[in-house]
Amino acid sequence: MNLDVNTSMPRASLTSRMLRRGPLEAIATAIIAAGVVMLMQPFFLTLYSWSFAVTLFGTVMFTIVSKVRE
Repeated sequence: MNLDVNTSMPRASLTSRMLRRGPLEAIATAIIAAGVVMLMQPFFLTLYSWSFAVTLFGTVMFTIVSKVRE
């Protein structure tokens, strides 16, 4: 059992540190923002075509992640 030197508590694994609400909400927000940018750009039809799906994925991800523990 690995103990954290500063708190003498069990050290959290990398997976448990990554699966927290804060970082996942930031990723979901970035995906939503990318979808909106894809929607508003006038140059590439492929990006425009995928913009709704990307925005929807980010929104669903944000909704699910908001239920995860702190």
